[in-house]
Amino acid sequence: MNNKFDAVVVGAGPAGLVVARRLKEQGLNYVVLERNHSVGGIWNIDAPNTPMYDSAHFISSKTLSAFPGYAMPDHYPDYPNHKQLLDYIKGYAEHFDLLASIRLNTDVESADQDETGSWVIKLAGGEVLTTKYLVCANGVTWDPNTVSWSGEFDGEVQHSVKYKSSSEFTGKRVLIVGAGNSGVDIACDASFAADQAFLSVRRGYHFVPKHLFGKPSDVFSEEGPKLPFFLQQKIFGGLLRLINGDLTSYGLPKPDHKIFQTHPIMNTQILHYLGHGDCIAKGDIDYLDGKEVVFKDGSREQIDLIITATGYKHSVPFLNGEEIPIKNGRPDLYLNMFPRNCSNMALIGFIEFASAAYENFDLMSELIVADIAGSAEGLAEMKKTHHPDLSGGHNYLNTERNANYVDVDTFLKTLSKVKARTGIASGV
Repeated sequence: MNNKFDAVVVGAGPAGLVVARRLKEQGLNYVVLERNHSVGGIWNIDAPNTPMYDSAHFISSKTLSAFPGYAMPDHYPDYPNHKQLLDYIKGYAEHFDLLASIRLNTDVESADQDETGSWVIKLAGGEVLTTKYLVCANGVTWDPNTVSWSGEFDGEVQHSVKYKSSSEFTGKRVLIVGAGNSGVDIACDASFAADQAFLSVRRGYHFVPKHLFGKPSDVFSEEGPKLPFFLQQKIFGGLLRLINGDLTSYGLPKPDHKIFQTHPIMNTQILHYLGHGDCIAKGDIDYLDGKEVVFKDGSREQIDLIITATGYKHSVPFLNGEEIPIKNGRPDLYLNMFPRNCSNMALIGFIEFASAAYENFDLMSELIVADIAGSAEGLAEMKKTHHPDLSGGHNYLNTERNANYVDVDTFLKTLSKVKARTGIASGV
């Protein structure tokens, strides 16, 4: 068995697969290591440590979310569910003949550089691989960011990564903490399945409908005129106020930021449940008191189960921690891909933007694979000295959640300029 490679990719989710496709096209000697029994990453609900749940759907539309060169099936709905997406991702791997270079049920214990700079990859079964280049595509939504409160609680507290089905809520009073996309989805599940659902939020948010005027919201935005960012904020902010009305009438705080200053919440169904009393909005938790949760406004609620939808740490568990500098709790990377102090490693998927991911991952993989092939002239120096502002001048919320957030147009323009400077023709 071959144990020496030009590149080892850890993770066979969407990000790892697009890198694999590029590596295969370039004729490089590579292997993809996947700890689970199937490709698909987080969309494999049967895999351990996946955040997937029965009601999960894509938050971007099939129209704009496909892999380049491999459209989603016509019979898919605008927003496919997790089963459809897993089938689609498996189909992508089969269509581009990637499965032969993917080793499933293969867990990476450690990755360290030897005296020559090559990577020594130790697998759980004791096998050792060596590679010139390491690509980390191990995902960012599996290592839960846990929270706790003072006091004693007689009920159950669990992170949303463990949640799978609304049946878990039957006969219970359930409190969801956190209003990200998964938190709001789970709160909707609890609204119809629990005896009573509650949603605890610390700040106000904007809730974007998945359809506008009969079209998926991202398609509606894409087909419209390209406007300056401040006009996008003004127009979409006004449109949401027209559609959703005053959010404080649902018991929610008024948004403390403009739309697009953080990742959009693609869900207005929660407003339906709040408006019908199936879910009740609450503020931040103060402390726990036996069977009750006490909130900072002094109110109390009897709660059986707390689901903390409080995000994830961006972890690479097989590294020793010295290779990747951390800033605001997130990896600090050149172009959100390359450690500045390590010339033969890349991370893909460790980036946040308000855009469909798969096509952008493919554009990122072009530069990664050129780096692996040694054809990106001057990139090693740019990793050390080039510090572009990828925010597009936007004032994103100063939170850990937004530490790796970029303006997608600015990012893609910068990526294109870097490719041109290093002699890479995009699309090769």
